[in-house]
Amino acid sequence: MAGRMKELLKKYGKVGLGVHLSLSAASIAGLYVAIKNNVDVESMLQRAGLPSLSKDKESPNPPPIGDLEIDPTTVNSQRNRTAEMAASSGGALALALLINKALLPVRAPITLAVTPQLARFLSRRNLIKNRL
Repeated sequence: MAGRMKELLKKYGKVGLGVHLSLSAASIAGLYVAIKNNVDVESMLQRAGLPSLSKDKESPNPPPIGDLEIDPTTVNSQRNRTAEMAASSGGALALALLINKALLPVRAPITLAVTPQLARFLSRRNLIKNRL
């Protein structure tokens, strides 16, 4: 994946870098807002099949989102590990940056797919030089 990203940056230059940085900024902003609003990001990452942020593995196979049953009496008793980590590790921004780093395998293919299309679009509009 790293080799393809280097080729992309070599071929498309500023457009590739701009797409990658824009996706990263949007990801960090979205994660920061989610963490500040006490969304349990860790359980969402586990359901998506991404690695957990905590060292202890409480439930290795979380239930799928459709099969999730919420019991109103136990909602308050369950811990929101994301909120605990944000409070104990230096804030929501630091946690958003860490999660963003873990999401690189998701962002890289998006960058690889969007960059050529955006470069063609900008080239047709004469916003960039036609080097393609």
